Amino acid sequence: MNIHERQQDGQPPQTQKNQPGVESKMDPAPVHPVDYKGADKLKGKVALITGGDSGIGKAVAIAFAAEGANLVINYLDEDEDANETKQLVEERGGKVLLVKGDVSQENFCKELIDKTVEEFGGLDILVNNAAKQFPQKSLEDISAEQWDITYKTNIYPVFYLSKFALPHLKQGSSIITTTSVTTYLGNEELIDYASTKGAIVGFTRSLAQNVASKGIRVNMVAPGPIWTPLIPATFDKEHVKEFGVDTPLGRPGQPRDLVGAYVLLASEDGAYMTGQCIHVNGGMWMSS
Repeated sequence: MNIHERQQDGQPPQTQKNQPGVESKMDPAPVHPVDYKGADKLKGKVALITGGDSGIGKAVAIAFAAEGANLVINYLDEDEDANETKQLVEERGGKVLLVKGDVSQENFCKELIDKTVEEFGGLDILVNNAAKQFPQKSLEDISAEQWDITYKTNIYPVFYLSKFALPHLKQGSSIITTTSVTTYLGNEELIDYASTKGAIVGFTRSLAQNVASKGIRVNMVAPGPIWTPLIPATFDKEHVKEFGVDTPLGRPGQPRDLVGAYVLLASEDGAYMTGQCIHVNGGMWMSS
């Protein structure tokens, strides 16, 4: 079964206890770009990816390595997933540094940038990808604590890491942030999550204008329903079972589906793109 036919009837009902989830516990496993053939589009570049142990971040790390980049992969506490990603990167010739820690903390974000520069002598590509979500049936069910956690995880690190990265970026460098289809379509159960992703859109477009004269590009990717560990770690079994099947393309997206957008925005192929968003959502807008 190829990627276009996969999971058109959904997936087995399943949940996981803690975010951002563990990939090895998913059934079926997400599809990653292990078949990706690079063309040296990122040869000699240094890329930092948050949430790079699994899901979209893992797929991007594999593709970047195949294109010749060296990687710093940040993750929260999923050691097994992170070490598997490290192995896949190294198999493609990339050097990789794993840095475990919570990007919601400003001091850690500075440490993460400093470790990247210390390890590889610079930084060319920053991918702000880490995120959390907590579905709730009503706005009244969203506590102030949940609101704070969602914002501190999803938007604060975008500010922190971009700020600390800027002194090290130069002409041709790229910042790429993961937003979401939810900020464009809305989602009745993800009010706080969707609003953080909307904040990312405003931040990205504004920062792109602010640093354009330096030749630094700032763009974003807006995934639709993608089969990553975050899904069984946040939704109930029935939602997971039907996840992604109602898109016009009839299936959830796979991490593999995203890598072309990130490689484009990171490389010279996207040299005339800044302040832009690439939507990879299975055609959801067509049905809205």
